[in-house]
Order: sequence, then structure tokens, then C-alpha cells
Amino acid sequence: MRRRSMDVDRAPVMADVARIAGVSHQTVSRVLHDHPNVRATTRERVLAAVRELGYRPNAAARTLATRRTRTLGVISFNTTLYGPACMLYGIEQAARQYEYFVTVAAVGTLDRSSVLDAVDRLRNQGVEGIIVIAPQTAAVGALANVPADVPLVAVGCGTHTALASVAVDNEAGAELATSYLLDLGHRTVHHLVGPRSWLDAQEREAGWRGALEKRGAPVPRALAGADWTARTGYEHGQRIAADREVTAVFCANDHMALGLLRAVQQAGRRVPEDISVVGFDDMPETEYFGPSLTTVRQDFDELGRRALRALIEIVGDPDAGIPASGDRPHIVIPPSLVVRTSATRPRHRTESTT
Repeated sequence: MRRRSMDVDRAPVMADVARIAGVSHQTVSRVLHDHPNVRATTRERVLAAVRELGYRPNAAARTLATRRTRTLGVISFNTTLYGPACMLYGIEQAARQYEYFVTVAAVGTLDRSSVLDAVDRLRNQGVEGIIVIAPQTAAVGALANVPADVPLVAVGCGTHTALASVAVDNEAGAELATSYLLDLGHRTVHHLVGPRSWLDAQEREAGWRGALEKRGAPVPRALAGADWTARTGYEHGQRIAADREVTAVFCANDHMALGLLRAVQQAGRRVPEDISVVGFDDMPETEYFGPSLTTVRQDFDELGRRALRALIEIVGDPDAGIPASGDRPHIVIPPSLVVRTSATRPRHRTESTT
């Protein structure tokens, strides 16, 4: 076996791959970075040599040679909420596909001081660009103070920011949910709002209100919560269950919908026969709620891919043939409605039980 001719105490390097495959160092680099301008037979020879040698690219050596770290920073905050957690996971998965490393700076609050401190820490670690998960108004305001020479993409920051951004269209998702309930025949739709310091909550409330106004439906007072928890949904649900006029509710997230379901059912009202419920997020558990929850799905994997690609296009990646761009993209990802069993047409008064 040809590998035995090498020094057994030395890890294989790119030059060894080139020698065994009978190609240049540059050709090996093109193959490893999936460059399209390589013949299929040459590509297979190089990959066969990689497998034979057990070659793994050396990140430190590549950094010295290219003066690039292939490391991107992500600023997030300490939260176990489904949405931000999935955004972070989607970004990390996309980074792996693009062969980038990710360094995460977690902050306790997304205020100006914390965000700018996190930016400085990441820059000191040599990151090539930064993604900020910025779902709160304070975070978006803080990002306006980041130096202009820092390549940056904001994620989950709403669809109206001037920053380079990638976001789910929360307004469209709320319109989908509300219109679906109206199409079932409900006279109006009540809304459990998330905390109003969150852009997600603001945009979902706007989408709900806009859908009602477009259809000429009454706009009831929205029920705002201090957080996104099932407890908040449960507390509002107790009041909703006592109001026999309520037949449909759109919740700003699935956790709140879970609490609402519990409160309504404890009060002796049935879902969906008495009250139809729609959530937002499509958490994996929603299929197993009782009943299974109709909800708005956010594509967090796509959000992660698009955010990574947007940042790479800003900084440029010669190895992948991506030139640097001076653009500030504003990418909006459409959500979709997942119909399950928690919503149905309203019952007529004569059908209701006493």
C-alpha cells in the first residue's frame, strides 16, 4: 500500500494527496472545495487518494496559507425558546455544509452594551463575519452601533430593518392562520400576543389585525403576555374559556397554544368543537397535543442556510468561487400552514350544549 512509504509518525498533508493522485496541489484544493471546473475522472482520483491516506484538511495550516480562519461568529442570548434555539441550530448546520466553523457568543440580554461587547469578543477571535439572532427591538437598535466594517447579518429581526437580514415573514404567517379560521366560518378570531418587545410578536399581531380588517371582521382586543410560555397561554385561556362568544383563537406561538388548550379543556369546553385554536412555530410536539395543533411552520433550516450564504456573499469565499459583494440583502422566507385537528367550523347556537 502506498501509504506505507510515508513517515508513519506524520499526518498526511495535501502534497501527499497530490503526489498519489498525480495532480497539482491546486487541483487537490479545487476538489476539496467542490469547485466545478474539475474533470470527473480527476476528481475521483483525488478523492480516492484522500480516502487511502485518511487525509483531513489542517485548519491551522489553511489559516496560515490563506490568512482566513473560515470561522463565523454568532451572537445569541440565553434562551430555551424554540424559535431562537432552532435558528442557532440551523445556522450551525449550514456552516458545516459550507465548511465553516462557528463561534457562539451568548449574552444575557440583547442590549447595546452586551451586543457591542460580544462583537468585540468575536472580532478578537478572528471571525470573518457575524450573524446576530436579533428578535427583539433593543437588539436591532444596538446593531445600528456596530462599526460599518464588520460584515454582519441579522436573523429573526423582522422584515423592515435596514440591516442585512434574513427573516421569516411573520405577518404573512399570521394572515395565513387568521384567514384559515375565517374561511372555516368563524365571525372573528381572538389573538394571544407574545411580549411586545419582540419583533415576532409585533409582526404576528399586525398580520392577525390586517387579515381581520381585510375581511371586514370585528377586531377584538388582543391579549398580550409578558412572555411566550404555556403558563401565559393558560392564564389567558381561563378568561377565554369563560367567554361563550369566543369560537376561534390564534396564538402567537405553540407554547401559548398548549397552555390555552389546557385551560379551555379544564373549563369543560371542547377543542375544536367549541373553540378552534391555531398556533405558530410547528414545534415537533404539536402533532401530539390533544388535539393535534394546526399551526404555522417556520423553515429554520432554510433560514440558517440563507443567513450563512448571505454572510459568505458579503465577505466573499474564493475557495468556493463566491466573490465578495457590497450588497445588504433582505431575505424573507415564507411560512406555511400545517393543518391538523385543532380547528374546525364554528357550531351554530342550536348545536351548542347547555
